[in-house]
Amino acid sequence: MNVPESLKYTNDHEWIKIEGDIATVGITDFAQGELGDIVYVEIETEGEEIEEGEVFGTVEAVKTVSDLFMPVSGTITEVNGELEDSPELVNEDPYGKGWMIKIKMSGGADSLLDAAAYQDVIGG
Repeated sequence: MNVPESLKYTNDHEWIKIEGDIATVGITDFAQGELGDIVYVEIETEGEEIEEGEVFGTVEAVKTVSDLFMPVSGTITEVNGELEDSPELVNEDPYGKGWMIKIKMSGGADSLLDAAAYQDVIGG
C-alpha cells in the first residue's frame, strides 16, 4: 500500500499536501483500492468556504458512492477538471494526476495524521 511520508492523512482516507496556506487534497491509494473502479467524481463546491469534516463532493465507483470530506477548513480554490473526463486518474495516480481539490486554508492542520499513524488506521 502506497502511503507517501511527505503527505498528511485523515481517518476518512483523504490525503493532503500543504504548501504554505494552500492544500492539495485527494483520496488515498487505500481508499481508491477499496472503492474499485471510479467512474465519476462530483465536486461542485469550487469557491465555497467549507469547514473541516464537511462534505465537499462525492466519488462514484462501480459498486458504491462515497462522500469526500474536507481535511481542513478553507475555501476551495480549484477543482481538478481532468477528473470530469478521466475519473480513472484517481485509480491510476491517486497522489498525482488524481488530485481532487486545492484549498486556501483558514483552519489549522492539527487533526491530520502522519504516514505512520495512517498506516495504523488501515492496518498497514
